[in-house]
Amino acid sequence: MQTRRFGRTEHESSLAIFGAVALADADPQQTEQAVQMILDAGVNHIDIAPSYGEAEKALGPFIPQIRQQVFLGCKTMERTRQGALDELQRSLERLQTDYFDLYQLHAVTSLDELYAAAGKDGALEGIMEAEAQGLVRNIGISGHGANAPMVFVEALRRYEFDSITFPINFIQYANERYRMYTDRLLTICKQRDVGVMAIKSTARAPWGERQKTFSTWYEPFNDPEMIQKAVNFTLSMPVTGICTVGDLGLLPHVLKACQNFAPMDSSQQQMLMFRAGDYEALF
Repeated sequence: MQTRRFGRTEHESSLAIFGAVALADADPQQTEQAVQMILDAGVNHIDIAPSYGEAEKALGPFIPQIRQQVFLGCKTMERTRQGALDELQRSLERLQTDYFDLYQLHAVTSLDELYAAAGKDGALEGIMEAEAQGLVRNIGISGHGANAPMVFVEALRRYEFDSITFPINFIQYANERYRMYTDRLLTICKQRDVGVMAIKSTARAPWGERQKTFSTWYEPFNDPEMIQKAVNFTLSMPVTGICTVGDLGLLPHVLKACQNFAPMDSSQQQMLMFRAGDYEALF
């Protein structure tokens, strides 16, 4: 699998970044199979969080065996200094490691949340303390929702984050306002050498009132051909890689799509964006 430089972290991350939320309900056998699958596919970057069900407990026993092979990123939804420090320590213990390559403010969806987390006695202060102690090597921010690009433009104005994580898919990108802020944000990231992880690359629509048929927050594409097109679209943007889908059944298709990545030119991307109206808006 191809790799790309993850901004100023200098890590060469695989195009597929394992979204360990897929292990939220996994048993030891499923976890072992998933770990072997991602390693066989060439994945060298893992993204996990304590809010991902039992994922930390599931993955923890395997980390000591693979720690030197992977860039390990974790996150916190705590918004206070002490809350972030306490949660970081619990995650280190569960994942059986003594440091994180990346630690992120997680699910920052509004300016109010950003100001709380990055303000006085906020979570960012705690993460910076952990960085000074050698427990964290890089600091990032992640978020979902329609306002993520706008919020992160402000976040990068206030602090030199090493990475950002937010949704990029052809359906949301077809929205003029979302596209405007996304382009602005990606330009800033390039100028400042900030690593970019894209989430929801294979998102089709919100579940709404429909019954969930996959263990994902959104309804995903499940046809391999559409998964390939969606992955090609996102990876043709100036991003480091995509966080893989949160469903173990779909994981092999997304990994294969990353292995078979073929760049899209602007006209091909435009053609796919024209189809966005066929799907429910993700806002």
